[in-house]
Amino acid sequence: MNMQYLSQEKYNELEKELEEIKNNKIPEIAKKIDEARQQGDLSENAEYHAAREEMAWVKGKKIEISKILDEAEIVSHNNKSNKIEIGSKIVIEKNGEEKKEYEIVGVQEADPFQGKISNESPLGSAFLGRSNGDELELKLANKIQKFKILSVN
Repeated sequence: MNMQYLSQEKYNELEKELEEIKNNKIPEIAKKIDEARQQGDLSENAEYHAAREEMAWVKGKKIEISKILDEAEIVSHNNKSNKIEIGSKIVIEKNGEEKKEYEIVGVQEADPFQGKISNESPLGSAFLGRSNGDELELKLANKIQKFKILSVN
C-alpha cells in the first residue's frame, strides 16, 4: 500500500469529485453513448467513439481517486515537538539571503507556486525531522544550496 497523506480539506474535495463522477458524469456519458449508438453505423460514428473515449477517461479517474482515498491518511498538524513533519509550515533562509515560507504536504496537494512542497520531493524530504535553527546543504539543480530553518509551526 502506498500511503497518501492528505489534509481533511483535500480528502473532502476528492470525495466530492468522486461523487460527481459516479452520480453525474458517468450517467451523462452513458446517455451520450446510447444516443450515438441509436444513430446507426458505429464504425464511422465520431460522436460514439468520442463518448467511449470520454467514458474510459472518466472511469480511469474514478479508479485513481478511489485508490487515493483508500490509501489516504488524514494529516492533522499538532506539532508540539517543533520537528518538521507533514503539515508543518516553515520559514527558511536560502543561501543566507532569501526567506521563503513552505508547507510540507503530501504528493496530492503539492503546489510549489503556492509554497506547498511534497514530503517526497528532495527539498521536502530533507526538511522532515529537522528543527528550528537547523542548517543543511542540498545539491539542487547541480548547485549546492544552503538552508537554515528559521521557524516551524
